[in-house]
Amino acid sequence: MEQNTVAIVCGGGPAPGINSVISAVTIEADKNGWNVVGVYDGFSYLAQGEPKTVKLTYDNVSTIHLRGGCILHMARFNPTKNEADLENVVKTLRGMGVNNLVTIGGDDTAYSAAKVSEYARNSGQPINVVHVPKTIDNDLPLPEGVPTFGFETVRQFGAAVVNNLMEDARTTNNRWYLGIAMGRTAGHLALGIGQSAGAIITIIPEDFNSEKIRLQAVIDMLLGSIVKRYLTDRNYGVAIIAEGVIEKIEKDDLCSLEECCLDEHGHIRYAEIDFGGLIKKQLAKELKKIGLKITLVDKEIGYELRCVPPIAYDIEYTRSLGYAAFNYLADGQTDAIVTMQCGEIKPLKFAEICDAITGKTVVRRVDTTSMHYKIAQEYMVKFVETDFTEDDKCHKIAQALKMTAEEFKNKYSYLLEV
Repeated sequence: MEQNTVAIVCGGGPAPGINSVISAVTIEADKNGWNVVGVYDGFSYLAQGEPKTVKLTYDNVSTIHLRGGCILHMARFNPTKNEADLENVVKTLRGMGVNNLVTIGGDDTAYSAAKVSEYARNSGQPINVVHVPKTIDNDLPLPEGVPTFGFETVRQFGAAVVNNLMEDARTTNNRWYLGIAMGRTAGHLALGIGQSAGAIITIIPEDFNSEKIRLQAVIDMLLGSIVKRYLTDRNYGVAIIAEGVIEKIEKDDLCSLEECCLDEHGHIRYAEIDFGGLIKKQLAKELKKIGLKITLVDKEIGYELRCVPPIAYDIEYTRSLGYAAFNYLADGQTDAIVTMQCGEIKPLKFAEICDAITGKTVVRRVDTTSMHYKIAQEYMVKFVETDFTEDDKCHKIAQALKMTAEEFKNKYSYLLEV
């Protein structure tokens, strides 16, 4: 009978708790007489047929759950882009004696895991595969209220960063920080950090009803917060903007600026745009028009948080996920992600979480009808309906903007419908 060997592959970016999953899988496998192989740098070396690996045992993983980062390193290599890479991954794994695979990663890694399993099965070299969902963006399609691991740790440390920025803004006065929080397409992390830290305003992609918005809408929202704070003698604050907001902005608005770069297909290279610097520059122009002197500082929030040691919540959570992943494979099952729901282990088949047309993992967005979202909105300072309907409020805000009340209504009331 073939010896059971499980390989562990980590893909995408770091998230607190990865080492804890690795530890739990290894300890459970070790207890059951399985071999465990840790694969360095995701699928990249597997696709080259030259794997870099380490034998994992209880002795070398027993305390790694306390550490941040990933002992196996991370890589974003996608083996599904061409069949040769997929074939090499399967052949290399089988050549190593691997008949079970645990992948740890986000939506791209989940998709790669599904394709590796499919290719291995179709080629007559089956490998049972289970995926442990990881992303600090919290945007994998788990049931509402079930976070992806690492999110809670990053939210906690991110909130601490924003708290410090708020105190700095208060201490120095006349200063606003513009925090750009990680989150490619969904605003979970930005909203979580903003709400936990009491940021003055948080702007996420889900705030907007239309598929595309004008850059000016984002600038006007921020201006509204700054002016309303100014009118309460608080000329300082922190605004959080999810990085995914940039993909909501009309292409023409970005291409009219020097920061915009296009690829060979005419698509915007979002990664090459300094989004924080762009917002800062445009907002400074608006502040200058009304004579409000404020120092604007843009700050990326995310990279410094991805490798912090996990908090107790994420350690317990990820150890449970690692335990669940091994036992799913030990039962001879395959093709699922493992989740914890209401204290119970519940696997979700790949087919349940993938888009039927693209085959890609569905993205979980912030539910703007939820109580969580509505409460977060209540604590923000921004233009609201009464600013336009109550004469006293309307007059004060218009005066600060160097406008008449009618001009203020005509120019900014659109934000209520954006």
